[in-house]
Amino acid sequence: MSLRARINTPEENGNRGEDGHMVASYRAKLLEEIDLAEMSSLAAAERRARLERVLGHIISREGPVLSTVERAQLIRRVVDEALGLGILEPLLEDASITEIMVNGPDAIFVERGGRVEQLPLRFASNDQLMQTIERIVSTVNRRVDESNPMVDARLPSGERVNVIIPPLSLTGATLTIRRFPRSFTLQELIGLGSLDEHMLYLLAGLVQAKFNLIVSGATGTGKTTLLNALSGLIPERERIITIEDSAELQLQQAHVIRLESRPPNVEGKGQVSIRDLVRNSLRMRPDRIVVGEVRGGESLDMLQAMSTGHDGSLATVHANSAEDALMRLQTLASMSDVEIPFVALHDQINSAVDVIVQLTRFADGARRITEIALMDSHGSDPYRLVTVARFNAQPMSSDGRIHGAFEYYPLPRRTADRLYMANQPLPQAFGIARSADELATREAR
Repeated sequence: MSLRARINTPEENGNRGEDGHMVASYRAKLLEEIDLAEMSSLAAAERRARLERVLGHIISREGPVLSTVERAQLIRRVVDEALGLGILEPLLEDASITEIMVNGPDAIFVERGGRVEQLPLRFASNDQLMQTIERIVSTVNRRVDESNPMVDARLPSGERVNVIIPPLSLTGATLTIRRFPRSFTLQELIGLGSLDEHMLYLLAGLVQAKFNLIVSGATGTGKTTLLNALSGLIPERERIITIEDSAELQLQQAHVIRLESRPPNVEGKGQVSIRDLVRNSLRMRPDRIVVGEVRGGESLDMLQAMSTGHDGSLATVHANSAEDALMRLQTLASMSDVEIPFVALHDQINSAVDVIVQLTRFADGARRITEIALMDSHGSDPYRLVTVARFNAQPMSSDGRIHGAFEYYPLPRRTADRLYMANQPLPQAFGIARSADELATREAR
């Protein structure tokens, strides 16, 4: 995109108000005074600094008389409009905000601490909102118009963006920005109440013993955050390949290869899917494959990798329970272009999946592991999951929080033996189930 297109002077509509007219006026004056050729050669940070200096001289020369704070705010607004995303820029810099939701020019919501609130902000007009949207999607060589009214994109700083406009959206242009998740350690997640020391001890043994693990949960439950934290348990010596739609995982090991899918360009060509990357990763001699989310036919390739020598793989899936996660994987695998009999697919899931970690976001915004379930079925047997840890929630208290307690149950003998053979200590809070009858009684509960 040309610099002139980025520092644009859109037509203003009469509803802007005095502040909006002032911002538009100074933006136009700024455009008149800068050397576009020179600005184009500068890095983004230098370009912003230069614009702020030039604008400061314009304000000093032409007025109005402003306090130091008012002057700084005006400069910030004008430069944000010129180079950034306007009124959204301060929201993107607020670390407490995890999601930004724009429902037309007059309604802006954010999520903080798991709770959604509306902000007293608005775009000056629908045109200004559309220009912000076009600025975002143009950075990934996409366009949005009536013939292409839905677009997924990613900001240079990593935030995921979804856009949907009329005629599909009846409330006007809608923009959703999901913030790049901060990397949490498992100890930090314990501090937040997402799990406890006993669950950490078990998960550490399962990951290091190379159990294939699926993190399951609904949207916004913290699947990627937990996946990233669990990946920190992988030994340093192993070769790890991560595969994502939008690169969010932040692994700290030395031997990590990060792969990211690519959407089609404006001509509808050049797409590289998650499935393409999973297939390619099998040729890259991985010790571990970590898939940010399985959501289509790549599920079959992932299951085949898990059951044919790539133990210890990690992935996430959208599902509301551990049982639903298995059915979701089965449905996704059936979407592959490879026709595979139902019985064979069922056997593949029984062979591939070892552990499901279920996440839930509660009404108070807290995100917790609510179940750790181990696969205890074989071949064409019906799916059978054994719950070894569960969070029992209590009704919301007077302080608006949901409290509860983690409970633990004995591990199946097969799991305990596998941990022992991998030289992983058996978590004492769990113990070992004495018989198949004990497991069956637990499943019935």
